[in-house]
Amino acid sequence: MGRVQGFFSATGVLLLLQLGVVIAQNSSTWLTLSGNAPAIVAKGGFSGLFPDSSSDAYNFVPLTSSSDTILWCDVQLTKDGVGVCIPNVKLDNCTNIAYFYQTGQSDYLVNGVNTTGWFSVDYTMNDLSNVSLIQAIYSRSDAFDSNNYGILAVEDVARNFNPPGLWLNIQHDIFYAQHNLSMTTYVLDVSRRVPVDYVSSPELAFLSRIAPMLSRSNTKLIFRFLDQSISEPSTDQTYGSLLNNLTFIKTFASGILVPKSFIWPVTADNYMLPYSSLVLDAHRAGLEIYAADFANDHTLSYNYSYDPLAEYLAFIDNGVFSVDGVVTDFPVTPSEARDCFSHLNISSINHGTPLIISHNGGSGDYPDCTDLAYQKAVDGGVNFIDCPIQVTQDGIAICMSSIDLVADTTVTNSPFANRFSSIPEVQDTQGIFTFNLTWDEIQMNLQPKISSPELRYYLVRNPRYANAGTFMRLSDFLSFAKGKPISGILINIEHAAFMVEQLGYGVIDAVISALQVAGYDNQTALQVMIMSTNSSVLIEFQEKTNYTLVYQVDESIRGADSSTLADIKKFADAVAIDRQSVYPESAQFITKPTDIVPMFQAAGLAVYVYVFRNEFVAQPWDFFSDATVEINSYVEGVRVDGIITDFPATAARYKRNSCRNMGTNAPSFMSPVQGGALLQLVAPQGMPPALAPMPVLNDSDVVEPPLPPVSPRHAPAPSAVTASPPTQPSSALQLMASIFTSLATILSAAILA
Repeated sequence: MGRVQGFFSATGVLLLLQLGVVIAQNSSTWLTLSGNAPAIVAKGGFSGLFPDSSSDAYNFVPLTSSSDTILWCDVQLTKDGVGVCIPNVKLDNCTNIAYFYQTGQSDYLVNGVNTTGWFSVDYTMNDLSNVSLIQAIYSRSDAFDSNNYGILAVEDVARNFNPPGLWLNIQHDIFYAQHNLSMTTYVLDVSRRVPVDYVSSPELAFLSRIAPMLSRSNTKLIFRFLDQSISEPSTDQTYGSLLNNLTFIKTFASGILVPKSFIWPVTADNYMLPYSSLVLDAHRAGLEIYAADFANDHTLSYNYSYDPLAEYLAFIDNGVFSVDGVVTDFPVTPSEARDCFSHLNISSINHGTPLIISHNGGSGDYPDCTDLAYQKAVDGGVNFIDCPIQVTQDGIAICMSSIDLVADTTVTNSPFANRFSSIPEVQDTQGIFTFNLTWDEIQMNLQPKISSPELRYYLVRNPRYANAGTFMRLSDFLSFAKGKPISGILINIEHAAFMVEQLGYGVIDAVISALQVAGYDNQTALQVMIMSTNSSVLIEFQEKTNYTLVYQVDESIRGADSSTLADIKKFADAVAIDRQSVYPESAQFITKPTDIVPMFQAAGLAVYVYVFRNEFVAQPWDFFSDATVEINSYVEGVRVDGIITDFPATAARYKRNSCRNMGTNAPSFMSPVQGGALLQLVAPQGMPPALAPMPVLNDSDVVEPPLPPVSPRHAPAPSAVTASPPTQPSSALQLMASIFTSLATILSAAILA
């Protein structure tokens, strides 16, 4: 932008925001122009879920968002001069008009560009009576397209939904004038019939013309900036040049609306740069400033760790400035950010329930089980850090998320790429296993490799640090944990029988010995938890120690036999179950929650749920692409005792939110999601297939023979197999990925064309 850059680093500010810590701000005021809380503007209603500007999109806002949320309408004019709310000047993607008027395409100049499509200027309101709004963004659910949402006039939105504020966006005044339709006349006319609180436009001449006509009203005029390289049509100046003349903008407008990247720019590889001075400059000029383009399911800067709530806090509660409002497709998330997660001054970690347990450390930001991942988890406020135990060829216990080095390391690019072997007792596919290499071979020749569980959508994690960090032995992990502000550690043990029988390695005795050597038997500060999917492992620990024992159920279940509950209680203090066991999911919609959590709790077992991830594709539609909404539903909806997560900072911040202790006075958007409620809004023809019943856990799933005694063995010799190159995603997945990762750019171009 050529403006003075702030002196706080993006990384430093974001860390504080993730922790919920305000840098320097009076908790009773906001750093907006007026000192009031930032406005929340729902673009086309709750358009992140329903078709933009549909009745359900508008109706859903007061149910899930702050009570003062403003409704946004992109105004288009019909042939007979009716103002309707449709998100694009072209009706192609956002309605089913092509079904009714197959030959209705026209070619028009829109901002000087020849554009082909269906346009509202060719149809009267009566012509559009059978046309329905549909989801225009292909990565979002099309299940609601069968609901036949009629096109709404501006007056319909104002009268049917009675919003606390109405924002009319006039994107193409010049285009409609070319078709003998006057936006000026329409806006003046409609503002006499219904309250209009905001009028925005990227066309300077329109706002300058209408400003004196609305000077005695309470309507705020907002000049909307487009990309800085684009020329504003009425002045032929670029928006970038107009950005340097805010005092001129103040002569006809009370505020500006800018892409969020104008305020927090990002690098070409999607990392945050220092903030610009634009917000402070606008306030000095007496202008309010609103930020646009917020959507939970668009690509966020990697600094936000796929957490949209953290992004909003960067704009409204960073201790330096606050925008005066945000325009969003998902109004629930800025409602949370503004009303429950802002102005939090925290000096200590919350050690109460739910417990926040890391999954391979802070593996959402750094490679699994590395020093950086563990430090990230601790800095984020985790209660327990975890170590999944594997063993090397020379008998060293290490922390690594998989027994197969291919998953976690660069072994396929190392001198050991030919050490593949096939071991059906461990996994179905060939691998290069930890017990095929010595500890020195691992630490001196391999690098960590960050996990990317949503790679099929081309959503990757923190690529600058994809191979950062240091591998850790169990002894290193135990030393690291001591003295940290955490509640304890969790050690996860799998493949114990294989290690005993095939490797001659007694993993249980090795772990107990390591804990004793590290002094964990002589201290009370840190609790030790042992987790395993094998009851035989936990029973042997029970016989030899007093550690807290967690039985991990490795399949999705809907319940458990009473005898099975009694059996588990004999050797475990808690259970870990997957998210699907709590909220069954069909076609990314959740159904009514099972009774599994209260069932285990009634048997005296704490319930931990795994694995929570921030990536929006990891969450069912019901959680609005917001990890905080999902966590809240598990905590307040079914009262789980612990959260196992790749992103501990997000879950730990949730525990500090100021709305948790409000009881019945908590805002509606902090109520847990009702399982199956969203499905009730889907027309029968759009319903997903019924979910097949999940199994019930029984004794045969739990009861195991004791582990065999340890006898000397040698690691299975790796076969001489050449490492296969990583499988490249198919062209179909590349297409889907491009939809997810480039959608914001595509949509902006379509809207602003």
